[in-house]
Amino acid sequence: MSTEASDTAELLSRAREALERYLEVNVDDDGALTFSHAGVPCVIQSTKLAEGLTVLSLTCVVAWDLPDQPGVAASAAERAGRGLFGTLGVSHTDRGLDLTLRYAFPAQGLDPTALGTLLMLVVSTASQLRGELVPVEG
Repeated sequence: MSTEASDTAELLSRAREALERYLEVNVDDDGALTFSHAGVPCVIQSTKLAEGLTVLSLTCVVAWDLPDQPGVAASAAERAGRGLFGTLGVSHTDRGLDLTLRYAFPAQGLDPTALGTLLMLVVSTASQLRGELVPVEG
């Protein structure tokens, strides 16, 4: 009989294996996976919602402290909407706008190649969005 801890740990292990084909992945003390792609920090967590339904949740921090000007959030949402994977989150803070791209999906049964492809589709959307919104420093 599987437990929530073993199911989530197994799925995170498979996600790490899938992502390590493309990126350097770190495992946090709580088991979450963290990595960065083109300046976008990301985290993957796993949750068992019901027997046979364990999901991966991927959150990418696209940008932070963007100018809170009219149209910035709408423009970002329009750009993110061109992708098929992920939901854009917009937070208004004292220092401006923070944008995240989140995607949660049932991942049990996906082989490492398919899982890696799916995760990289979301991460690539976040990186592309960041590239369009954040000026390159240097």
